Amino acid sequence: MTDSDSIQFKQLALQRQGLTGSHGWQGEQGTLQAIEQLGYVQIDSINVVERAHHHCLWSRVQDYQPAMLDTLLSKRQIFEYWSHAAAFLPMQDFRFGLWRMRRIAEGEMHWFTKDPKLANEVMARIRAEGPLSAADFEHSGNSSGWWNWKPAKKALEQLFMEGELMVSERRNFQKVYDLTERVLPANVDTRLPSDEEFARYLINCYLHAHGIGTAKQMGYLRKGAVQKTLQQCLKQMLEASELHSVKLHGHTYYMHRAERDKALAAPAAQLHLLSPFDNSVIQRERLKTLFGFDYQIECYVPKHKRQHGYFCLPILWNQQFVGRMDVKAERKAAVLQVLQLNLEADFVVEEAFIQALRTKLKDYAQFNGCKKYQVKAINRRGLLRPLNKA
Repeated sequence: MTDSDSIQFKQLALQRQGLTGSHGWQGEQGTLQAIEQLGYVQIDSINVVERAHHHCLWSRVQDYQPAMLDTLLSKRQIFEYWSHAAAFLPMQDFRFGLWRMRRIAEGEMHWFTKDPKLANEVMARIRAEGPLSAADFEHSGNSSGWWNWKPAKKALEQLFMEGELMVSERRNFQKVYDLTERVLPANVDTRLPSDEEFARYLINCYLHAHGIGTAKQMGYLRKGAVQKTLQQCLKQMLEASELHSVKLHGHTYYMHRAERDKALAAPAAQLHLLSPFDNSVIQRERLKTLFGFDYQIECYVPKHKRQHGYFCLPILWNQQFVGRMDVKAERKAAVLQVLQLNLEADFVVEEAFIQALRTKLKDYAQFNGCKKYQVKAINRRGLLRPLNKA
């Protein structure tokens, strides 16, 4: 593999991820197109800045507003379920969610052990009263953490994972559940996929979203049985000339054969501040192998052990990850605080980068409901004043 091949693979990955500006996604329709291209958008509750699912779409859709995601959910063009984590997914892929739903309904453990009596009571109330959230069920005791969830909330989540309930909307980020039969559009394909169909879905969906990937990446956080079927399908698809394989950094990567000889035009210079849960960076090992960027989120690390900060955003500049910044939106003061900005040691800073970063920080501050931003610390001498320049 040559250096030009490596550059081409990076370019392909970023193009498929909607980070080269070539898709021209705009508005509500563009938001749907982005989700369909990515395959899912991860949901996360951390809100020191705008939540991950909104941030991910803002990075790709020119005029994105959080209300657009709510509208797509209400129109049943997307649905909420589990990918490798909680996510919004295209409604066109609903039948592949059934693969997991069926297994959990048949006893596979997700988080909780099912309480059949309570599950029946919860279903009866929703059937009679319509959509309900966990707050609509009386409870007592401490429910401050997910491990202390009240019984009704556990039952709701178990029924959701089994596919008996769906999320009809979110109110102040809280799930509102309704019967699947009342949420799911009548024209949606509900045929249960076979193990092979599900494995092929994982392969094709991953390659559609990333362009190139390993078997491990395609089956990210999936159990061993899925990995085995996925490997068998990859072998079959190679033999049928559906896929092409290449060696990259000691790993076997796959791509659709049509991508092998496709030339990609070099994108214009662009800068992105990405969410820690962005589709392009969520697989940290892949990020390190393909882009040479060693990145970990530190919000789950004890404060005294953090190197870069609580909630660091990866910085992508010209197809290269060049640093990270720890951010917090001070909403009352309407100031986006960049608590620490750390650039990679080998990154050569040019004026074009400084200008692009200032522009992006202004935009990101506005996205977070802030009137301005302030960079408080940076690991390069002489850059603090230019970045904070009005």
